[in-house]
Amino acid sequence: MATVNFTGAVDRDLLKRAKVIAAKADTSVNALFNAELRYLVETFESAEACGNANYRTLLEFSLGRRDDRATMAALGIDSEEDLFLLMAQAHLPMPRLPEATTRAMVDELNALVS
Repeated sequence: MATVNFTGAVDRDLLKRAKVIAAKADTSVNALFNAELRYLVETFESAEACGNANYRTLLEFSLGRRDDRATMAALGIDSEEDLFLLMAQAHLPMPRLPEATTRAMVDELNALVS
């Protein structure tokens, strides 16, 4: 299998955390990245080959391109717990709010306590 080098950007903190995991697993960040990317590609291709759009829907949600309500409607589920379980089964991370939005929410909650 031929390999190629490529350049990409990753959050500095995420890379630090990945290095720790790689060290604990006695492997490299590159090996972790390859394993995760292979899983993503093979799962996506397999679902697409079967005509199943559910994985694509979950991936779009994970990437923040689709909100939770639209995702649940597309998948025919009615609970956020079921959505969370499907994301875990699909081996996809839940989408994250931008840091500024998260900080604003924390500040609002702290203001309620004061």
